Amino acid sequence: MDTRKTARSRWEEAYAAREERDEDFSTMSGIPVKPLYTPEDVEGDYEEKLGYPGEYPYTRGVYPNMYRGRLWTIRQFAGYGTAAETNERFRYLLENGQNGLSVAFDMPTLMGLDSDSPRSLGEVGREGVAVDTLEDMERLFEGIPMGEVSTSMTINAPAMVLLAMYVVAAEKQGVPPEELAGTNQNDILKEYIAQKEWIYPPEPSMRIFRDMLAYSTEHMPKWNTVSISGYHIREAGSTAAQELAFTLSDGFAYVEAGIEAGLHVDDFAPRFSFFFNSHLDFFEEIAKFRAARRIWAREMKERFGAQSEKSLLMRFHTQTAGVSLTAQEPYNNVARTAFEALAAILGGTQSLHTNSLDEALALPTEESVRIAVRTQQIAALETGVTNTADPLGGSYFVEALTDELERQAYEHFRAIDDLGGVIPAIDSGYQMREIAEASARYQRELEEERRYMVNVNVHEPQEESDVETHSVPMEVEHSQVERLEDLKSRRDEAAVRERLREVKEAAESGENTMYPILDAVREYATVQEVCDSLVDVFGRYRETPVI
Repeated sequence: MDTRKTARSRWEEAYAAREERDEDFSTMSGIPVKPLYTPEDVEGDYEEKLGYPGEYPYTRGVYPNMYRGRLWTIRQFAGYGTAAETNERFRYLLENGQNGLSVAFDMPTLMGLDSDSPRSLGEVGREGVAVDTLEDMERLFEGIPMGEVSTSMTINAPAMVLLAMYVVAAEKQGVPPEELAGTNQNDILKEYIAQKEWIYPPEPSMRIFRDMLAYSTEHMPKWNTVSISGYHIREAGSTAAQELAFTLSDGFAYVEAGIEAGLHVDDFAPRFSFFFNSHLDFFEEIAKFRAARRIWAREMKERFGAQSEKSLLMRFHTQTAGVSLTAQEPYNNVARTAFEALAAILGGTQSLHTNSLDEALALPTEESVRIAVRTQQIAALETGVTNTADPLGGSYFVEALTDELERQAYEHFRAIDDLGGVIPAIDSGYQMREIAEASARYQRELEEERRYMVNVNVHEPQEESDVETHSVPMEVEHSQVERLEDLKSRRDEAAVRERLREVKEAAESGENTMYPILDAVREYATVQEVCDSLVDVFGRYRETPVI
């Protein structure tokens, strides 16, 4: 009998002889983490499960050379006050090394309201830039060559109006829509699931999405019609697997909408992009990004019959986790953001926003934004993580986590399919209940100190930090309302009314609404006027609360 011990058994004995910390060793999403991972934890053929960067199933990245060819786009989210003030911040960011713009709109704009609406009182310019008319969009990009920058606009329910304004503002600079590069977030399904900034019910919202998709496919070959967004799903409290599953299921619904509009999948799918959260559970986040690419490629190929390689590629933007930031000792947020940014990079992101240290307190100052940009530049130029594609590929732990997140995502896909699809699942409250339960579980873990958050439930600060914050004075709201009133007094009111009537008629008849919306904004119709014209046809959404 061979009494020699295997290396595995020797390690197991040595491990058992040592004391473990009294910890719950699991990921932030609750996936148990074993003390050691070996080849026994990884199943499947290498080329089938991983392959090579730039080749199906794209687990290891969407491009063959990844960051050895081109670094990710540094795209800081920015917007506050008036269009003129945000224009100054844009110029500042471009001067400090940012190479893509990302527009944050204020709450009234996000909800399809004008600055002079009674419902906008106290919110104008507070959380983003106020854009009421084409004139504001022109001011926003004054002196910025729109044909040379890539612009991301975080706008959903009124996305068609803001896209129209962007197109017409560019025309006034002499730039045709065919030359515009960038992204509309335009992910209305995740609004019902997580962010709650909607106007119309889901079905007519998808009709508007199809109209925008058809227009952009024909006229804007460099423009991403939708940025399918897991970010807000994660910020609402979801697990990594829920973020992965609910984001991709929304993406599948948008693909189906394009096909229903009579478009071939390979004509529009290459212009779909994604937007993910990068949270603090370092390896789980990296595995999430890798699983997302693999699932998307497989489903696009096998379910939707995509033939073009570009249709299979999941290109995504990442933002570090806002919910991970603390108001206590905010300078510690620089470290949190750096770890989250590194996870996004090691996960293969194409674009990245790093949150500023003061965002748990207020809109960021220029100094804190500069530190956030420098964090990305240090990661890109000093750490060496860009020297090889997918440097953690082949890690037994990372591959096992990737497989587990993929498995959990498919469980959610089956549950959504059993309910009849994404919209019926939303109507039933499925996604919202799942997120609420995950969020409550995480909060209990913090309160019971089974999970730690520095400065919150461990190493609590002894004194409050004195950090200078950015503020938006009420004078901004007053001046924005005055400019809007002045614009209304100068425009051709009869022409505006006629164009709005045409918008309503297109909605009623089933014609593409983008074309009359373009004509309406050319006459300086406001965001709310256009949105209200569609409300007359489609109605307003009222949520059924999930308990």
